[in-house]
Amino acid sequence: MFNHVGNSLSELPDPTTVNGVRYYCTPSGKKLPSITSITSLKSRKSIAEWRRRVGDVEANRISKQGTDRGTKYHAYAEDHFNNIEVKPKDLMEQISKPYQLFENSLPYFEDINNIHALEAPLYSEYYGLAGRVDCIAEYQGELAIVDFKTSRKQKPEKWIEHYFVQCAAYGALYHDLTGIEVKKLVIIQACEDGEVQLFQKYDTMYYMKLLEQYIDEFINYHKGEKFANV
Repeated sequence: MFNHVGNSLSELPDPTTVNGVRYYCTPSGKKLPSITSITSLKSRKSIAEWRRRVGDVEANRISKQGTDRGTKYHAYAEDHFNNIEVKPKDLMEQISKPYQLFENSLPYFEDINNIHALEAPLYSEYYGLAGRVDCIAEYQGELAIVDFKTSRKQKPEKWIEHYFVQCAAYGALYHDLTGIEVKKLVIIQACEDGEVQLFQKYDTMYYMKLLEQYIDEFINYHKGEKFANV
């Protein structure tokens, strides 16, 4: 059984999308860009090159497959951490990729407890950012931002810098809302080859410095557009 620590966070309305950027509306009425809208700019060039290489039809197929896989995997994980038994309804679900990825992740999930937030909204008018965090909990006894990822194949750490920046931003937003400081950033990435990659980072300030660069790039990329309080 997972223990849940009571730090209720105010729910936010569903985000709206303007010019390809997702915005969350805060309780005061301000509209803030999502963290993922900012961090995703880092991979736009490589994604565009990949789409040109494989073609739009195949790229759309793979992208949809990845989205569906991730959505189902996250649903399994959320039920699991809410102490709801996760059982496949039939053989087809049991052998499906999302369920297999979930099962492969279970040994890593055992290191999670004292959950502060799960699939929860975060925002900060000070930072001008918002988003939804997968999990804030103790990982191996230390409070962490825990992000769950799925992937067709394993990725070297240098490819996922933006994941750590995203998690560092969540940590800053959570601290701004609650005054509670996270100690580390944890990425659990389940891969279709059966491997699960675990990344842990303690230097949150390094990634917050990178976040400043990401925000500058985001502003320059959307120069001339209204990207706040739209």
